[in-house]
Formats: sequence, structure tokens, C-alpha cells
Amino acid sequence: MDEKLLEGLQDVCSFMDVFRIPISISTPHTYISTAPFLPSKSPLSTIFSTYFTKGIQMQSGKLLSWPELPLEWIGHEGGVKCISYSPNGCYIATGSSDNTIRMWDAETGSAVGKPLKGHTGMVCSVAYSPDGQYIISGSSDNTIRIWNAETGLAVGKPLEGHNGIVRSVACSPDGQHIVSGSYDKTIRIWNAKTGSAVGRPLEGYTGWVGSVAYSPSGQHITFGLTDNTIRIWNAKTGSAVGKPLEGHAGWVGSVAYSPDGRHIISGSEDKTVRVWNAKTGSAVGSLKGHTGVVCSVAYSPDGQYIISGSSDKTIRIWNAETGSAVGKPLEGHTHWVWSVAYSPDGRHIISGSEDKTIRIWNAETGSAVSRPLEGHTRPVASIAHSPDAQHTISGSSDVAIHLWDPFPQITSQFTSYIEAERPDQEGWVRDPGGGLLYWVPPDCRAGIHSPALLTMPLTSPVRSVSLHFDEFAFGKSWTQISNTARP
Repeated sequence: MDEKLLEGLQDVCSFMDVFRIPISISTPHTYISTAPFLPSKSPLSTIFSTYFTKGIQMQSGKLLSWPELPLEWIGHEGGVKCISYSPNGCYIATGSSDNTIRMWDAETGSAVGKPLKGHTGMVCSVAYSPDGQYIISGSSDNTIRIWNAETGLAVGKPLEGHNGIVRSVACSPDGQHIVSGSYDKTIRIWNAKTGSAVGRPLEGYTGWVGSVAYSPSGQHITFGLTDNTIRIWNAKTGSAVGKPLEGHAGWVGSVAYSPDGRHIISGSEDKTVRVWNAKTGSAVGSLKGHTGVVCSVAYSPDGQYIISGSSDKTIRIWNAETGSAVGKPLEGHTHWVWSVAYSPDGRHIISGSEDKTIRIWNAETGSAVSRPLEGHTRPVASIAHSPDAQHTISGSSDVAIHLWDPFPQITSQFTSYIEAERPDQEGWVRDPGGGLLYWVPPDCRAGIHSPALLTMPLTSPVRSVSLHFDEFAFGKSWTQISNTARP
């Protein structure tokens, strides 16, 4: 294909992708809201600047080329059930209902090698070994498999012994052992090197295993059950540590250790989050406030806060020491919140929901820091952060994996600069009557202002975008933006 023609086609594709919202909502905004934000090197920019001279003008902040968009990685033929970053952040492993595991380059989104095939049922859980050399997977075919992360080849035979779906797998912090939780109501420990079972299955309870976690020291294994209890086992001997942790009045779907290993938190169908002393098993507190099932819980990296996501469509932040709620519930999702997590630096909270979106929140203020991340066409089942906190990846039953750009950097110190022209949540700047004046792309919203306002400091992390409207033909006169238009 002719190189110039290919360039033009790629430019049109980028144009349609970036401006799909204003184009689909209002025909005039195909011209009004796109022209000022076209990159300088875009072939369409030359056309628009020649023929549409009375529109909005960008005085500063114009990009040379199209910004990078969130990557959508297509390859699985079934829903993406689980996601795991490699310890060094370079690779991503995903498990799917198509019975395969895929590896991806975290920076480019390109597939690394061929799909890892061997399971005869959907892959419910994946995890990297601490050194990043191996991938462990659990499946509905009742087996665990170990894979060489470099070659993609299976290491040894499948680990067999469970009589039910392997819902969760995890590696011990030292990489010596693998723990698996199953719907057969057992926990099994395996030698990561030989694949042989270590001791007898951990039994003695009546519920399914919903969630498994190693203590930070690797000495204990904790899991939540559908019999409403949490159990702790000695990872070396396989013996129970103390009595079951009882107190929940519904099944336990999520458990996590505090960073220092002193406490365990659990989220339950009974609408509460409970905190337990990891050494004694005694209850430390019951965090009440949700009006629906608590689907996911997590600690902040410094251990000072706890977050929880619920079927009541909210995320709540709790003081880990006092158990009191911090601020108001984070509201915005329109359906169940399936997963919550802190960014590695603790500055942001991310949530994935049944409403098909991911939302990012300021961990200190609880306010949303951007529009919902939209792109999935089905519920967001899992989310993960890169170790350097620069990217977020999400998996969904829509068969797609999305990699999202770094967290938006929006700070209150610029509010006064952009207040008059600040777009709403949909990106629109409206007149007093609610009419659509113009639409702003997401990457321009944080730092947009008019020339009449102060410019931002050169050291600002926010991109300064200056617009002026001296000859802006809007409303019923919008056709006058074209110098070829006739009265």
C-alpha cells in the first residue's frame, strides 16, 4: 500500500477513536470540537486549519502527534478471569475461560510467545513466582500447572489431587511452595520445584475456599470460606493454627494480611469487614457501613488504611487502627464493585465494577481523579497495578484486556485557572442553558484555560492547554467557522 495513503488512513482511524464522543452526539462538533485539538503533524490538521478558520484556536499545548490511547489487547477467545504482573513489571499473564494462559509485553501490549495450552477447563487464577521465572495457574479442570515464564513450556506434570475447581493459587514469599484453594473444600500445599504434595490436604471445614493469602513472612496461610469462617494454617507443617475465626454471618469472599503481618482483614456476604489479630485469632473490630456484600478488601501499602468494595456500588475507606470510616463512601459506580486496590505508592485507589468501568480515586480526598475508564463491554472482573504504579491493567468477560495510561495528575492548585472553562464529567463545556459549546479530549482537561487566565508554572506536571475564542462561531452561527460558508 502507498505509504502516504497508509498514513492518511491511520490518521483518520486515530481521529475517529479520539473524537468518537462528540462526533456521535452532535454533527457540528465534528468540526467545532475536533479542529483545535488535532496534532500538528496530523494530515487532517492541515485541512481543518485551511478551511475552518473561525473556530476555537489553540494558543499553546498542541501536540505534535496523536497521544497514546489505552491499549486493548485481543487474543483470548473467552472471558479474562485473572491477571498477574511479573515482579519486574515487564510482563503480564492472563488466564481465560478459553482454557489458556497468555503472556503479554506490559509496555507494547504485544503477545509474548504462543498461548500456554494444557488445561482442559477455564483458568481461574494465575500467579508469578517471586523471582518471575515461573507462572502458576489453577483451573476448573481441578489441576494446578507450572509454566516456564521464559519459554512458555509446562514444567513437569499437572499437580493433581483436588476434586473440585481450583479457585485460587499463590506462591510463598520465598518461592519454595505453592498453595491452592479449591471448591472441594481443601487447601493443598505443593513443592514448587518438584510439584509433589507437601503433607496432607488441609481439611476440617465445611465450606468452599473463596480466597487464599500467605502471610508476609510465609509462615502461615489464611483462607476465607463459604461456611462463614476464616482459617489459619502453619505453612510448613500443615497443622491448624488456633481455632477457626468465627464472627461473620455470611460467606467470606476476600481475605488479606496487613503489610506487617500483624492483622488479617476479611470481607463477607454479611456486609461487614472484620479485622483479626493474626497471632491470636481474636477479633479486633467489625467495620460496618456497607449495605451490600463486601466483595473485595485491601490494605494501603503503609498499613494505615483499609478499603472495601461492595455490591452496594460504593468503596469505603477505613482507619485501620480505629476502624472508623474515613470520609464519605466513594460513589460513582452504578453496579457491584468487584475489585479494589491501592496503587503501589498509596496515592490512588482503583476499582473495577459490574458496570463495565474502572474508576480511579484520590486516596486522600476520596474524589474521582478522572472520568471512568471506559472500553470494556462486560463487567470488569479483575484489576492489577504495575509494580512502578505507572499503569493499570483490567480483565473482563468481554474477552479483552485493557492497559490504561498513567494515573491522571490533577491537583487542586490549578482549579482557579480552569474553573470558568472546566469541562464536565463527559468532557463538554456548556453554556448557561446547558447547550454544547465544545468538547475537550481527556488528555487536555486537567490543564485547560483561556489566555486571559494565568499560565501554569513550567514545572507543573499538568499539560497546559491554552485556548482562545476571539473568532469562535458558535450556536446557530456555527457554520461560519468555515471560510467557505455562505450566509
